[in-house]
Amino acid sequence: MPPMRILFLLTQDLESPSGLGRYWPLACGLAKLGHEVTLAALHANFQSLTQTQFTQNGVHVQYVAPMHVLKTGNEKRYYPPTKLAQIVTQATLALTRAAWNTPADLIHLAKPHPMNSVAGLLAMRGRRVLLDCDDYEAGSGHFKGAWQRRGVAWFERNVPRWVRGVTTNTHFMQEKLQAWGVPPSHIYHLPNGVDSARFKPDPARVAALRAQWDVRGEPVIAFIGTMSLVSHPVNLLVDAFADLVRTHPAALLLLVGGGEDLAMIREQAAQVGVAARLRCVGRVPPSDVVNYYALADVSVDPVYDDEAARGRSPLKMFESWACGIPFVTADVGERSKA
Repeated sequence: MPPMRILFLLTQDLESPSGLGRYWPLACGLAKLGHEVTLAALHANFQSLTQTQFTQNGVHVQYVAPMHVLKTGNEKRYYPPTKLAQIVTQATLALTRAAWNTPADLIHLAKPHPMNSVAGLLAMRGRRVLLDCDDYEAGSGHFKGAWQRRGVAWFERNVPRWVRGVTTNTHFMQEKLQAWGVPPSHIYHLPNGVDSARFKPDPARVAALRAQWDVRGEPVIAFIGTMSLVSHPVNLLVDAFADLVRTHPAALLLLVGGGEDLAMIREQAAQVGVAARLRCVGRVPPSDVVNYYALADVSVDPVYDDEAARGRSPLKMFESWACGIPFVTADVGERSKA
């Protein structure tokens, strides 16, 4: 295949789970094959950026506008409806400008969100547009009202039928896409992968973290991800851990990640009597995540058996395996097939 000019349109940044764990390795892999890859993205704290454009691993990255959520420290805040409408409009216009002004043979929409979908379709102009569906968006998002869910669902159901092809990482979403009218020949199963270079712990850093968080050889159960109960029912893990410490009183629960429900999870741990066994780290830089995995004896992904879980192939499962750490979850969706 001759080299192509490929533009990714992302509605998140490269510190967000899918941005860092799915789209960044894909972009870097394409660049390594000789393609010219540009990634136009939104950022969760856009105003804090001192540099909005850079090139890394052969991929040109440009942050063009704020995300639809604000992340500062351990907090993840959602905008009120009026402000959200302003942010969405700004982001859509910025992504559209990037799509129009970036020479590209192929545009890849990273998720069927309104902002990047409008931008990609407006900039199509005979160029091929592909779409990746790595979640069941209408079933897993954080929505302030039914109108938001309906809007996201409309794009999720319709955009896949207007593009040249759709990639997805779960058979659940393959079935959804076919039910929405996408021909099976236009759907490609693209599993998650791992950038192995990211998952090599630093022994000195791991030792420092053990001292910092008072981890002295006790069994450590880790959850590394977003503290958002809508998508990740960490409350199930806290309850299960409370049962575990009755027979394994030395065990520790390590929670790594920020989110809007972090305070609620801490409060729950206190209510069930395990606050002293909890190590609640908060959000950490992506480069440091591997060192927290190295503290764990096992990592866990608590899930309900619902459409949100069946539509997701958790990146943390692959990351845990890449670190040599056993992974525990429920037999829901793709989890037993990976």
